[in-house]
Amino acid sequence: MRFWGLSDLGCVRKQNEDALHIEQLNKNTLLCVVCDGMGGARSGNVASSLAADTFTQEMKRIWKGRRKNTVEQLLFGAVNLANDTVYQQSKVSEEYTGMGTTLVAALVRGKAVNIVNVGDSRAYSISAEGIHQITVDHSVVQMMIQRGELSADRAKRYPGKNYITRAIGTEETVTCDGFIAQLQKGEYLLLCSDGLTNVVSDQEILFEVLHGGTPDTCCARLIEIARHRGAPDNVTCALIML
Repeated sequence: MRFWGLSDLGCVRKQNEDALHIEQLNKNTLLCVVCDGMGGARSGNVASSLAADTFTQEMKRIWKGRRKNTVEQLLFGAVNLANDTVYQQSKVSEEYTGMGTTLVAALVRGKAVNIVNVGDSRAYSISAEGIHQITVDHSVVQMMIQRGELSADRAKRYPGKNYITRAIGTEETVTCDGFIAQLQKGEYLLLCSDGLTNVVSDQEILFEVLHGGTPDTCCARLIEIARHRGAPDNVTCALIML
């Protein structure tokens, strides 16, 4: 298993409100988390860093002593702790009021992958057969797509595409979604913030991962494409190759 990750300020924002953590829990287990602080709220960078740190440290702690709990239960527990930590911090001072963040995380154990997400940061599986979005966005446009009110193509240009319906830290409790994937040797897992997917298409991501160059430069190439198109948001991506 090999992995790479990068986070970039982009071309417009004054601070990076994304957070990226990649940790090996043991020889065969990798944990990766991407958080995107709410750009319209104060202290989005605090929310994303706090959520990523809390989630990662909790997974490291409970992974060593796990007993009867399933992997999904462990991940959900870490998400809930991250939510509570950010929510409590938002009450500390007016400066933090309203802060929140997305979270997408993957626990990779050999070919088995467990993924959790809150918000619109995404996880993709990528292989010679194509690119597949594993997670489902918690966003207004995704709700409109599911109701048949908006096509996926129109959603990319919809004015309210950045409005999310769930976030870490904005409410006392949060509901996250869990997914299970099986990846084969030579396949890829990509986690990213919407700073990438809002300006780089799925097919462009697929091409860069498989044909654009060596895997170790892929994240840098994807970020460079986003920056070439103005990168109005922070851009973060992590690539894992089985």
